[in-house]
Amino acid sequence: MAEMEMLRSKWVAVAASIWIQCASGASYTFGIYSAVLKSTQSYDQSTLDTVSVFKDIGANAGVFSGLLYTYATSNRRRGRGGGGGGAGGPWVVLAIGAIQCFAGYFLIWASVTGLIGKPPVPLMCLFMFIAAQSQTFFNTANVVSAVENFADYGGTAVGIMKGFLGLSGAILIQLYETLCPGDPASFILLLAVTPTILSLLVMPLVRIYETSTADDKKHLNGLSAVSLIIAAYLMIVIILKNTFGLSSLANVVTLVCLLLLLALPLLVARRAHRDRIEKTVIPDKSPLISSPKATTSVNQISEDGGQIEAGMSENLNLVQAMKSLSFWLLFIAMICGMGSGLSTINNIRQIGESLRYSPVEINSLVSLWSIWNFLGRFGAGYASDAMLHKKGWPRPLLMAATLGTMTIGHLVIASGFQGNLYVGSVIVGVCYGSQWSLMPTITSELFGVRHMGTIFNTISVASPIGSYIFSVRLIGYIYDKTASGEGNTCYGSHCFRLSFVIMGSVAFFGFLVAIVLFFRTKTLYRQILVKRLHRR
Repeated sequence: MAEMEMLRSKWVAVAASIWIQCASGASYTFGIYSAVLKSTQSYDQSTLDTVSVFKDIGANAGVFSGLLYTYATSNRRRGRGGGGGGAGGPWVVLAIGAIQCFAGYFLIWASVTGLIGKPPVPLMCLFMFIAAQSQTFFNTANVVSAVENFADYGGTAVGIMKGFLGLSGAILIQLYETLCPGDPASFILLLAVTPTILSLLVMPLVRIYETSTADDKKHLNGLSAVSLIIAAYLMIVIILKNTFGLSSLANVVTLVCLLLLLALPLLVARRAHRDRIEKTVIPDKSPLISSPKATTSVNQISEDGGQIEAGMSENLNLVQAMKSLSFWLLFIAMICGMGSGLSTINNIRQIGESLRYSPVEINSLVSLWSIWNFLGRFGAGYASDAMLHKKGWPRPLLMAATLGTMTIGHLVIASGFQGNLYVGSVIVGVCYGSQWSLMPTITSELFGVRHMGTIFNTISVASPIGSYIFSVRLIGYIYDKTASGEGNTCYGSHCFRLSFVIMGSVAFFGFLVAIVLFFRTKTLYRQILVKRLHRR
């Protein structure tokens, strides 16, 4: 009975969400199979980049998943029943994501292996869009339910969810190197099967709960420690493989150890459940408090006389949010940060080849990118909560700092010095990941939680827009103009130098936009901090 009760807890829900996130980031592994896709379909670089842009559009244009989430959880909102029960709930969104994941990647695999005829480019773009679109369904259900379950520590909760999504690329590559090494075509089939089965198995556990306790931060810190342990383990394994190489048996052992580490969130859930039982038997002086609801009047006045802006004051829908200048400032900043960062990972294999990195080094760069992406997502979420609660610093300030640092990363890649891609990918990867935890949390604070899934997924469209501009119209165009070798190839730092100088300038513009957003929201964040202090 106690075990069944534990399964119906928000800590098991967050553990299940973490597992789904760990397998959901197939779009980040494009560099593993892009070469076989290019060769089997006879694409040039611009065509390959076009297909990758549809991957980016699918992985980020999640408006439908946000609308579906709002509809699927509407019964819970009306009844305020714990757990998001009834016919709907986050599981509906996860189920549709699983169907799309299998259909899209299976069709790509069938095209690459010749199971079906070579599709025209528009049809391949559709396959890629469907496959990547599943990521928005997984992501929306897991991220928004985490924010609702841990509203006071939304930055940390989003950082954990987004962090494991970023880490999923490295996890999936470990599966590839163990189960089908050197066979990227089979890896595409693996991408079709693994997230689908996992999400269908655990999606009933992903639910929404109405209460929070003073121990939430302690157990979120436990999950944060688990995520850091897993990231450190993956980084050590990747470095060992790059430096010494590992046998097939060693790959199996490292994968088994990784799977055991991924079970640790369930231990955190058990500990949280045990603490709750102990406090039920021995009542604590700190009672349960309802999770905060954004229902106060737009004109609510704080103690210092400042007026609370729309956002924390009410739950805005998408149309209402789009009438706000803050929405468009956030959108433009994300075009600059997400777009240029995504263009970097989409072209990292071609950049490595132009600089004559070995295939093992390039695979390591793709895997390590997932680590840096994770550190940015987790670190920015955790740090922004700490900065807000302890210093009262608005989250857009950290967003501006990461965009300014990303400028340096792009210029490092443009420089072409020996080892520049290692240094540059670390900087750009961390800063790119930061945007993915900061943007959804800022969205929930500016516009409310009720329509958060729809609004932050709409802002996420900035990522593929930026990726199209920078990957196809900038990087792909300049590369094809510069390429002169056999097979439309280019060797040397000049192949990508101008592209990354331009992207560095764009990231700096994003820094300036984020500064404007920071000054615009200073008063709002003072009110957020005052309200949270009053609840305690």
